[in-house]
Amino acid sequence: MSEQIVVGIDVSKEHLDLSSWPEGPSQQYENSDAGIEKMIADIQPLAPELIVLEATGGYQVLAANTLQAHGLPVVVINPRHTRDFAKSTGQLAKTDKLDARGLAHFGYATKPEIRPLPDADSQRLQGLVARRLQLVEMRVAELNRQQQTTCELVREDIASHLRDLDERIDRFEQEIKSMIDNNDTWQAQIRLLRTAKGVGPVLAFSLVANLPELGTLNEKEIAKLVGVAPLNCDSGKSRGKRKTWGGRAPVRCALYLPTISAIRWNPPIREMNERLRAKGKPGMVVIVACMRKLLIVLNAMMRDQRPWQPNY
Repeated sequence: MSEQIVVGIDVSKEHLDLSSWPEGPSQQYENSDAGIEKMIADIQPLAPELIVLEATGGYQVLAANTLQAHGLPVVVINPRHTRDFAKSTGQLAKTDKLDARGLAHFGYATKPEIRPLPDADSQRLQGLVARRLQLVEMRVAELNRQQQTTCELVREDIASHLRDLDERIDRFEQEIKSMIDNNDTWQAQIRLLRTAKGVGPVLAFSLVANLPELGTLNEKEIAKLVGVAPLNCDSGKSRGKRKTWGGRAPVRCALYLPTISAIRWNPPIREMNERLRAKGKPGMVVIVACMRKLLIVLNAMMRDQRPWQPNY
């Protein structure tokens, strides 16, 4: 039986560098429709077990989608994971060719799970939700600047910019709503999520866009995926506090304010908040724990396809 081949593709704005593991030459292609088609023609005879790309701010989307459309086993990986793996093997130098080789080695050694990439509509919804969040963050920054300045001209300019940002945020929210209204599956998911006290439209469409795994994973897996699971920091006799890190920052941002609301109006979340505060837990630790609780409840609702109930 021949050894399985794993292909690694390092993506940049203009080029795609390809390598394979355990052996194979390195090649470079243009990051364009024509270049990707030529690359696929060279990959197909290899019959790879896996093709590994990094998430590179969107430059990987065209290649990943085209590879998947041709029925090839493509997976998109967090760059931090592959860089840490390269360092662990002693590979400290960094070039496009070495990165492609490292991606192939990473895929061969760890066998990451292949998950279907989002379809065109899902990718567009993700883009709209991401842009809305960027505009909201700009608005918060401008509000802070407006409060800090004493110059009247600066205050007037900021006020004008805030009005523009409000219009743009509203335009994106209307477009998001229009997309959801035209998709029966998303409509049903949002109706179900909004039965939970504290869950408003922003959290609901953020989960639909950025957490399609909701309802398909167990509670530990979904909490770790989002980045609200406490992880051990113990070694030898040292026992550290458990910490959260990694995960999907846009989902955590969307969870924060609804959790504050749920602490007031959602009995199980309120009870957890009161219990942890009575134990003297720090405020942010309590809020993250309540975020995790709310996420787990929503995950169970989606898994069971049942509306919110107090006993969740």
